[in-house]
Amino acid sequence: MARVRVVGKCLGVSAKATAVLFAASVNAQHDRPNIILFMVDDMGWQDTSLPFWTQRTRLNSIYETPNMERLARHGMMFTQAYASPISSPSRCSLLTGSNAVRHHVTNWTFRRGQMTDESDDYLVPPEWNYNGICQTDGVPNTFLARSFVDILRENGYHTIHCGKAHWGAQDTPGERPEHFGFEVNIAGHAAGGPATYLSELNYGHDADGNPTAQFAVPGLQKYWGSGTFLTDALTKEAIAELDSFSACHSARPFFLYLSHYAVHVPIDRDMRFYEKYRHRGLSEKEAAYASLIEGMDKSLGDILDWLDRNGEAQNTIVLFMSDNGGYATGSQWRDEPLYTQNAPLRSGKGSLLEGGIREPMIVRWPGVTEGPVHCDKYLLIEDFFPTILEMAGIRNYSVPQNVDGRSFVPLLKGTGNPSRKRALVWNYPHVWGNAGPGIDMNCAIRLGDWKLIYYYKDGRKELYNIRQDISEEHDLSSRRPALVRRLSRKLGKLLRSMNAQRPTERVNGLPCPWPDEE
Repeated sequence: MARVRVVGKCLGVSAKATAVLFAASVNAQHDRPNIILFMVDDMGWQDTSLPFWTQRTRLNSIYETPNMERLARHGMMFTQAYASPISSPSRCSLLTGSNAVRHHVTNWTFRRGQMTDESDDYLVPPEWNYNGICQTDGVPNTFLARSFVDILRENGYHTIHCGKAHWGAQDTPGERPEHFGFEVNIAGHAAGGPATYLSELNYGHDADGNPTAQFAVPGLQKYWGSGTFLTDALTKEAIAELDSFSACHSARPFFLYLSHYAVHVPIDRDMRFYEKYRHRGLSEKEAAYASLIEGMDKSLGDILDWLDRNGEAQNTIVLFMSDNGGYATGSQWRDEPLYTQNAPLRSGKGSLLEGGIREPMIVRWPGVTEGPVHCDKYLLIEDFFPTILEMAGIRNYSVPQNVDGRSFVPLLKGTGNPSRKRALVWNYPHVWGNAGPGIDMNCAIRLGDWKLIYYYKDGRKELYNIRQDISEEHDLSSRRPALVRRLSRKLGKLLRSMNAQRPTERVNGLPCPWPDEE
């Protein structure tokens, strides 16, 4: 089966369900926009021809993303959009509106009951929520929360998931997108990446349908052996679902979460674009990565074309985001050359330096964003929760979790600045497995132009003025001790207020000091 449904094609499978959904749709009528959230995996801030800085970079001249440019022409580009340094923390914050410090899904999830941390000689990671998030209680090491998708569904939206999920471990309710309110699930499960993008390898299955790799992508059997790259197969399925829904002539708006596995490893070649980049002199690995990026962009273009073709463009909000920084750090566990980097940002995925947490983000909202417009106010991925609900006109809802996110609708409308005096906070009390600056066992705060990183292992602190030093080359901690103390106090207070977890010392079992205790 290519897709899993929770309701029938139109409004439901029972008279009762139909009546409930019809009532919701009548209440909504056409005054609520369709919403598409286009999520990319591991896409760096500069993995695009669209510059998210004050100037073009070398990478902007290498990659071709004409549909990102197309989206931005009538949208707002956010040049300081942040996420967590690793996938699961970002995605759980996106769905729940809670900061990763609070929900404790601070590393990547996969197998039930198993941590994914690499070992460290000096520190032991905390007992984090390695089983992910859940809408129901009773599963150990999970964070109880209700998703914004479930709220959209309750308020009449048709909710579609397509691609990567990565919110809950295997054999937990949170593994399934349906658990979080998606009426349709296409290829979403517990894994954080694809076994392969190649249909020739059945996306990680043998001829009998048995997985040959732990990250085998489920469903999509009709594309096996067809030569259809995974990115294109997901796009085709998403469009088929939109066609099916549109054919019902429903008054319900839709929410599509198109969450690509691209551009996560493995760096397979999308042959629709690969040779073009080889002819330009890129190495095989670099050309393969560039082809992944352009294939992702082609998907965006196909979705935008569908909106135009079906007369839905003016009634559909499109949001574009990535879940963490580009993979641009040295590796201790992969014997492969690097194929991208995030310059002018330093480091990459897994790091609390800018290269690991700053993302490309665009929002097109017809009638609101009269692009192209740049916004240099910062925000965090948890902000999508209240923003999307506000976009949908949903103001009254009940959730069990603390929602830390702030709506960025005022930024889109030019009516306010929710970033003013706001502190952003991150916590990564783990060893991911890659070597590089800003990686492993640390936490950070961004307040105004200033950013402080604190390392649990040795108590070291780094201070950067991000506006003046976007590459974080100049650690000013020794020159600004008073500011270091002030930010350390702020960071420590925020961590404790959200019940943050911290590593313990292996030799004595004592917790590492908070940043304001050093």
